[in-house]
Amino acid sequence: MEQNITKVLKNLNILDLNPAYCTGSQWASITDRKTLDSYSPADGNKIAGIQTATEADYEEVLKKAEQAFLYWRSLPAPKRGEIVRQFGDALRENKEDLGTLVSYEMGKSLQEGLGEVQEMIDICDFAVGLSRQLYGLTMHSERPNHRMYEQWHPMGIVGIISAFNFPVAVWSWNTALALVCGNVCVWKPSSKTPLCAVACQHIIAKVLQANDLPEGICSLIIGNAVGDLMNNDKRIPLISFTGSTRIGRIVSSAVAGRFGQTILELGGNNAIIISKDADLDMSIIGAVFGAVGTAGQRCTSTRRLIIQEDIYDDFKEKLVKAYGQLRIGNPLDQHNHVGPLIDTAAVDMYNLAIQKGISEGAKFVVEGGVITNEPSGCYVKPCVAEVENRYEIVQEETFAPILYLIKYKTLEEAIELQNGVPQGLSSAIMTLNLREAELFLSAAGSDCGIANVNIGTSGAEIGGAFGGEKETGGGRESGSDAWKGYMRRQTNTINYSNTLPLAQGIKFDL
Repeated sequence: MEQNITKVLKNLNILDLNPAYCTGSQWASITDRKTLDSYSPADGNKIAGIQTATEADYEEVLKKAEQAFLYWRSLPAPKRGEIVRQFGDALRENKEDLGTLVSYEMGKSLQEGLGEVQEMIDICDFAVGLSRQLYGLTMHSERPNHRMYEQWHPMGIVGIISAFNFPVAVWSWNTALALVCGNVCVWKPSSKTPLCAVACQHIIAKVLQANDLPEGICSLIIGNAVGDLMNNDKRIPLISFTGSTRIGRIVSSAVAGRFGQTILELGGNNAIIISKDADLDMSIIGAVFGAVGTAGQRCTSTRRLIIQEDIYDDFKEKLVKAYGQLRIGNPLDQHNHVGPLIDTAAVDMYNLAIQKGISEGAKFVVEGGVITNEPSGCYVKPCVAEVENRYEIVQEETFAPILYLIKYKTLEEAIELQNGVPQGLSSAIMTLNLREAELFLSAAGSDCGIANVNIGTSGAEIGGAFGGEKETGGGRESGSDAWKGYMRRQTNTINYSNTLPLAQGIKFDL
C-alpha cells in the first residue's frame, strides 16, 4: 500500500514543494513559513507537510483576485463554462489518484473517495450547461412604452471555507458555479486535509495555464488564521462556509457585520422514520449506510432512527444483525465498510458522547469502543443505543458512527420527533404507504431542507439544491437555482417613449 500511495502523491504533485498559497497556476516562492503536517488516519503515517500563509501572503492572494475579477467578469459566460468543462475533463483523468488521496488523507472508504471526485465531475458538467442558462425575467411595466427586466451579475471574490469530511467535493460545488457566474474564488481548505486541496489546485492550475488566463481566478491559501481574515474582509462579498454550527455562528456574525453575504452549510441531526408499512430489508440498507458511511462524519449522516412501535423489536433485531457484519479497517481496502475517524480528537468526542448517553439513560444494543490494535488510534466501533429524543446528547450532532433508536406510535408523533431537534438538514421516511409519504413531504411534515422517501438521509445528487434550515444555516449549494446565491440581482427599467411618466400615476409638472 505504501508504494501505491507514493505513486499517487507523485502523480498529484504532492511530493513537490508546497508553499502556503497559489494564485492560480503560480505557486509562491517561499520556504520560511510554519509547516502544517498532514497525517493519515488510516495508518497514522505522515503524508507530507505544507507551509501556512501569513497575513502578507493573504494580501497578495486578494490583490491578484481583485485584478483577475475585472478580466473574468467580462468573459462571456459560455466561455467561462468552457474552462470549467476542461477542469471536469482533468478531474476525469485524475479521478483514481485524487479519490485515493481523499480516502487516505480523510479516512473515508476508497469507493466514497472515488464517489466524491465523481461529484466534482458531475458539478462541472452541470455548471457547463448552466453557463448558457443564467436567465433573468421580463416584467410588464405599469407605464406605457416602458420595459422592465431583471438580470444577474457576478458578485466578485467568493471565499470558500471547506471542511475535512468532503475535502474536495464541496469546494468544487462552489467553485464550478461561482466561476461560470463570473466570480473568482479564494479557497481556504480544512487544515486536517490540506493535501487534497493542493492536489485540486495543481489540477485546475494546468487548465488555467493552458488557457493563458491571469493569476487570481482560482486561488488556494492554507492556514487556520486565514478564515478570520476572509470573514472580516469587505473585499469578499460572499463567504461560503461548511462546518459546525458553533463556528457557523461566528462566521455569520462577522460577515453580516460588514453586510456581506453567506452560504452556510452547518450541522445535521438527521432522522429516518421507519413506518410499519416500510420495506424493512431496504430500510436496513439505508439506515446502516447512512449511519456508518464515512464513519458517521457526514453532515447528512443518519443519527436517529424513529421506528413505529409495532415493528420496533423486529427492526432492532435486523439492525443488530446487520451491524455484526460490518468490517472495520483500512479505507483503501475495498472489503471494509468503515474506516477511521479523522483524528484522535474526534475519537475523544465519540467517547464523550457515549459516556454522556449512558449518563442520560441510553441503552446500547450494539456496544461501541475504540479499536486498540490499529496503528493510528482513530478506529472506533459503530454503535447503536435506545434513547429518548429529549436527551441532551441526542439533540447534539456527534460526528461519529453513533446511531440512536426512538420508538413512536403515530406518524404525526414521528414527524414531531423528527423535527424536534435544532438542526434541519436531511430527513427520510421509509414507507410504502402513499398517504404517509405525502404527509411527510407536506408543509406539515419534515422541516428539513432535504426530505426523502424510501432512500436514506445521505447521498444527495448534484442536480438538487443542497442545504438545510434552522441551525443548519439556510444555505443552498450545488443544483437547481443555487447559482443565484453567487450573483447579485439587478432590476432594470427602460423608457423608450418621448415622455417621462412617473410610477403610481404621480404628477410632477415643471
